[in-house]
Parts: sequence; C-alpha cells; structure tokens
Amino acid sequence: MEQVLSSKKTPLNNVIAVVGCDGSGKSTLTADLMTHLAEQRQVEWLYLGQSSGNIGEWIKNLPLIGAAFGRYLVRKAERAHSKEASSPDTLTALVIFLLSVWRAHKFRRMLKLSRRGVLVIADRYPQAEVPGFYFDGQGLNLANAQSWLARQLLKQETRLYQWMASHLPTLLIRLNVDAETAHSRKPDHKLSMLQDKVRVIPTLHFNGAPILDLNGRDAYPQVLDAALKAIHTATTSKN
Repeated sequence: MEQVLSSKKTPLNNVIAVVGCDGSGKSTLTADLMTHLAEQRQVEWLYLGQSSGNIGEWIKNLPLIGAAFGRYLVRKAERAHSKEASSPDTLTALVIFLLSVWRAHKFRRMLKLSRRGVLVIADRYPQAEVPGFYFDGQGLNLANAQSWLARQLLKQETRLYQWMASHLPTLLIRLNVDAETAHSRKPDHKLSMLQDKVRVIPTLHFNGAPILDLNGRDAYPQVLDAALKAIHTATTSKN
C-alpha cells in the first residue's frame, strides 16, 4: 500500500471527472463527452465507483460461500457507512476493504492511461474528506471498525483514499441537483439516500481540484456546452 500525506497534491493531465448525485445527469453527460471528444483525440471512459457487482461476483464464487450469501455480504458492506447500520462483522469489514482495493485498482489504470496521453472521462472520483461509499469516500470508519482486524483494514483503507485523493483531476465537473428532481429521475433510489448525497457532495473540495459546478436542472444543451468549453480550456492549458 502506498502511504501519502493527505496534504500532498499531484495535478494530473488528461483526467476529467464527473461527479454528482444519482439523477444529476452524470451518465448522459459522460457519454456525450466521449462522443464529442473522441472526434479530436483518444478518449476512454472509466467508472471509478466501488463496482460492488464485480466484487460480489468474485465473492459468490468462493468455496463455501454461495451466491445468496455473497450478495448479502456486499449489501451489508454498501450499507455499513450509514449512521443506522450496526458495526460490520469481520467478514463484512473485509468485503468493504476489498471494494476499496478494487476502486484503487481502477484508479491505477486511470493513471496509466493519463500518462500515455489518453484523455480519461471518469464517472465519479474518490475523495478522502467524508467517509461513505455514497459519497465516494472510504467504507470503514472509526464508528464501524470495532474489531482488531477491522481497525487494521481501516488504516490501510485510509492510506488508499489519501493516496487517490492526492491526485487532482485536470477538471472536476460537478452536477448539482435537488433531491426531489433526482428522485423523479431515479424513482427506484431511496429519497433519503438522495437527500444525503445532495447535502454532502456539493460541500466536497476534492483536495483543491479545479471544479466546475453546473446546475443539473438547466437545459441539457447548455450543460453540455459549458462542460465542453471548460474541458477545452483545462486541457489546452495543461498541454
């Protein structure tokens, strides 16, 4: 594991991150950015969420752990950051840690692409300010890491998120939207979860990364045009 002081900052070239609450328009915007920017240079899309589906698939195929129990563990891991959740058992804490390790694996792939000159459009971006997978922070914290092993995993996970957060994207585009609008677009998501996201995500600083705040309720062509112009300015000044 790489250990980096949280104050360290490494500005990146060729990395555009798009963050925001579910229902803010991230998927639509990242897809359209790919379409427009691919006409000019090599571009790759990368999802930087925790990808619980991949870990869940791996867990359920382990000996002695069935598919149902694997899904159960991942659900527990995803909920472990909430205030209402009880402290995870040791196995669940390990799953939480593995989710973060997988995110760091994808983050390293992003760095390799960036160094090769590929423009990366990242859907979501890890941060080390607020814990919780909802907010792209770490899954373990002092409140839910009760066992000795969980505390050791917490230390390692903290180092991972400090390391990832020390790398600043060239531009971070944040789509802001109210919880009611988000819920109307994503009715299958819990309103309480969306309310938490719209409360926290706009307050994140992403370690001082350049941030373009856009209103996800504005006319979409206006949002896309503002994003493309900001990306052109940010990447031109970096290269």
